[in-house]
Amino acid sequence: MATRSTTTRTAALVLAFATIIGLLFTSYRYIGDLMGGMTGMFGQRLVEELTGAYSAALLFPAVLWVARRFRVDRAHWMARLPIQLVAAVVYAALHTALMVVSRDMLFPLAGLGAYHHGPLGLRFLMELSNDLLWYTLIVSFIYLFDHYRAARDHELRAAQLESRLAQAQLQNLRLQLQPHFLFNALNTIASVMYEDMRAADAMLEKLSELLRHTLHAEPAQETTLEEELRVLGLYLDIMRARFEERLDVRIRVAPGAERAMVPQLILQPLVENAIRHGIDAGSGRGRIDITCAREDGSLLLEVRDHGSGLQVPVEVALRSGIGLSNTADRLAQLYGAGHRLALANAEDGGLRVTVSIPYRATSDSALAEAATA
Repeated sequence: MATRSTTTRTAALVLAFATIIGLLFTSYRYIGDLMGGMTGMFGQRLVEELTGAYSAALLFPAVLWVARRFRVDRAHWMARLPIQLVAAVVYAALHTALMVVSRDMLFPLAGLGAYHHGPLGLRFLMELSNDLLWYTLIVSFIYLFDHYRAARDHELRAAQLESRLAQAQLQNLRLQLQPHFLFNALNTIASVMYEDMRAADAMLEKLSELLRHTLHAEPAQETTLEEELRVLGLYLDIMRARFEERLDVRIRVAPGAERAMVPQLILQPLVENAIRHGIDAGSGRGRIDITCAREDGSLLLEVRDHGSGLQVPVEVALRSGIGLSNTADRLAQLYGAGHRLALANAEDGGLRVTVSIPYRATSDSALAEAATA
C-alpha cells in the first residue's frame, strides 16, 4: 500500500507533467496561430491546453487502477485487451466532458467570452482519436515503470540475499576456527601431559583464559589489530608453556598499524601453521617472525618461520588444512579482489606467509558506519 508521502509525490509529479504538456501544446498552437495571421489567441490557447492537460491528470488515478487491475500481458491479453479498449473509450468521454465543463467555467472568468464547444457528440468524436492515443501512451508508460520497478526490486532482493549468504558463510568460516583450534590445543596438551605435568597444567590454564575471551568476544567479523595481537598472545602463552625458551616469537608492529581493522583470528592459524612446520625436529627449537605494517593504503601482515619451507605447490598448501584454507576463504569473502594471500619460501630458509588487506582504521570504520546509519 502506498504511503501518504508516496501518494503526494506521485500527485505532484503528475501535476508537473500535465503543466509541462499543457504549456508545450499552448506554445505549439499559439505559434501556429501566428503563422496563420491570427493574433490575440494566447489566452484562449492557454486555457484550452491547460484544461485539457489537467483533466487528463484528474483521470490518471482511474487509468492507473484499470491498467494494473486488468494488466495486458502475455497470459491474459485476449481477455483484457477488450476491457482496455472499453476503458479507453470511457476515458475519452470523461476527458471530453471535463474539458467542456472546465472551459465553460473558465473562459468567462478569463475574459474570453463563452466557450463554443459545438455539438457534444461531434466534440467527443473529434477528441476520441487523441484520447485513444494518450490513453495508450499513459498505460504503456505505467507498464514500463512497473517493469522497471519490479526489475529494480528483484536486483535489490538478490543483493540482500547475496549479502546475507556471504555473512552466513563468513560466520560459518569464523566459527570453524574455534573447534579446530580447541582440538589442536587439547591434542597438544595431551601429548605433553605424560612428559611434563607442570607444562600441561600451565597450558590448560592459558587455554581456559583464551576460551573465556572467545566466549565474551563480539560476534563481529573484524576487530582491531591491537585486539587480534592480544588474543594471539594468549595462544602464544599456551605454546610457550609447551616449548618454553625453545620457541622464539618476535613481533614487530609499525606505529599506527595497531588501529587497523583485521578479520578476527587471522593471525592465529598462520602462527599455528608456522609453529607446526617451523620447529626443528631435532632440537625442538623454532623462531617465528610476525610483522605488521602499512604500505600504500594496505595493511601487510607477515608470518615467517625458519623451517624447511614449502615442499608442495601453493595451491595444495592452501587446501591442505582448515587453517590456511579457512583464511583464504574468509579473505576472499571479506575483501574480494582487494586482498592478497601469498606463500613463498624465504631466501635463507623457511616459509613466509603474507596477507595484504585494505587499511581501514577504527576511526574510519566508525565514520563509515555513521555515514550509512
